[in-house]
Amino acid sequence: MTATPDFVLQLQGYGLTTARIFYRIPDHRSLLQEFIWQDYDLFPKFPTLRKFLDYWRRELDGPLFSITVSHSRLIRPAELRAVEGEFRLQ
Repeated sequence: MTATPDFVLQLQGYGLTTARIFYRIPDHRSLLQEFIWQDYDLFPKFPTLRKFLDYWRRELDGPLFSITVSHSRLIRPAELRAVEGEFRLQ
């Protein structure tokens, strides 16, 4: 059995990152629209999120208004430990 790509990323230190992005609607600049982005990324530099935001600024018409980021490592070192025994049940 092989590990999924997401699991491999988590073992490499990636955590689940969620960005709540508010941007101005291109045709009605006084109105804000919300966009939720989620992917695995590295804290604290967030290279994947930065790449996405660079794409947004370069290719999309809706200017960014605010971004709120939350991040959680789903696998932490304290959760991985070696098992030192084996128990047999009849």
